[in-house]
Amino acid sequence: MRAKEVMELSPIVPVVALENAEDALPLAEALLEGGISIMEITLRTEAGLKAIEAISHSIPQMHVGAGTVLNRDDFREAVAHGAEFIFSPGISEELMEASKETGVALIPGVATASEVMLAKNNGFEYCKLFPANLAGGVEVLKAFSGPFPSISFCPTGGVNLNNVNEFLSLPNVLCVGGSWIVPKALIEKKDFHGITRLCKEVIHLIS
Repeated sequence: MRAKEVMELSPIVPVVALENAEDALPLAEALLEGGISIMEITLRTEAGLKAIEAISHSIPQMHVGAGTVLNRDDFREAVAHGAEFIFSPGISEELMEASKETGVALIPGVATASEVMLAKNNGFEYCKLFPANLAGGVEVLKAFSGPFPSISFCPTGGVNLNNVNEFLSLPNVLCVGGSWIVPKALIEKKDFHGITRLCKEVIHLIS
């Protein structure tokens, strides 16, 4: 998958930190039932790689990628476990090289004009604004549209039900990311039907 295809799959990219890999499959099914066919599983927990592997093997209709990828080793491990794409909180030469070597899409994190320039000058025109609200939120995205008209963003960090439509209304925003659509409390209670309901409510809100 190319980065553009990843970011056009859904207006919402759930960012998931799983404590237990056995929750991966029912969560993926809950998201699909709720109308979302993409998920970013972070490598912040030991269950992350196992969860990616389980979903990629058992639920091919769910596009699963890895988040919190910080270096080349993280990148290669995630790809080896079935990640179709990579999100990173930042940008580095090491990560860009790993993407080019493996052919797996990298959506690097940027927060400043200099980082957007680094991404663009290396051929990465689909970026994650992170942390979105702290980096300037909607206003910085409007400002970036002037000097960087070819760059598209997935703002993540501080996006929620109250501001999601404000972000998605911007022409340079293809999707938003966040953990708010997969609440940790619901996962811990194994209330996957509750997650499906929340997905449907959010999709209705932004449609």
